[in-house]
Amino acid sequence: MIRSILVALDDTEGAQRARDLAIDVARRSGAALTAATVLDWPHVKDVNEAVPPGAAAFKERRDAARAKRAEEEADAAFAACTAAAGATAFTRLRLTDAPEPALLAAGAAHDLVVIGRDSTLGLEDCPDGLAPVIEALLHDGARPLLVVPPGAPVQGGGVLVGYDGSIPAMRAIQLFALLGLAGDVPVRVMSVMPDRAEAQAMAEPAAGYLRAHGCAAEAIGTQGSHPVDALLAEAVAMPARMLVMGAFENSGLRTLFTGSATRRLLRAAPCPVFVTH
Repeated sequence: MIRSILVALDDTEGAQRARDLAIDVARRSGAALTAATVLDWPHVKDVNEAVPPGAAAFKERRDAARAKRAEEEADAAFAACTAAAGATAFTRLRLTDAPEPALLAAGAAHDLVVIGRDSTLGLEDCPDGLAPVIEALLHDGARPLLVVPPGAPVQGGGVLVGYDGSIPAMRAIQLFALLGLAGDVPVRVMSVMPDRAEAQAMAEPAAGYLRAHGCAAEAIGTQGSHPVDALLAEAVAMPARMLVMGAFENSGLRTLFTGSATRRLLRAAPCPVFVTH
């Protein structure tokens, strides 16, 4: 079962929804919750930035203003988290490194990292709606992510697992099961292949594994050659409250979990995505 959760705070809509979801999971599971802000001093203060003669005083004032604003934003994020958490206790963590190394290090001490899909974490740009730090956490992080989109949470519905038989997909369903994230929610394991019977045969063992761990899981084999489109359509139709998937597998028909497909699913999923590499 899940014992510890790290959630990254900022003022974006996805991060606020991630915060609320992390609080809910901690409340239901009894897991310890850590809420982190990223101050990103290496970029906020630009310590190695070259400046022209006579501009040092301006740089000092600018850096001081940036640092003050970062501190104020962190204080506001913690205050909002306190209001949202109510009686649910959490630990405050101020990370001062850049987002990638800061969250990689902090995430290694937790079972799950929860982050908003559009999180900016201070100075990071998010031009396509997917936080750049997410890819770093998937490639180099030791823990699964729960990537939360902006917008209202899905009411009702079950969990949708995208399964292609790859090692990342196997790892994803194992961690999902061992962390106990399904609860009493029904789970649908979906495989997509050109032949429906083969897709069904692929999905069955994964559903059986989840059933062995107490999940109410069913296997769904779907005929098709565009797994991303099929998964997104199924997530909307259910509707899914969570999508579970592996990331970055690349072999033959197993195109669902290549880097570009992973990014597309993360950007377009209508629900939080539990993903691991």
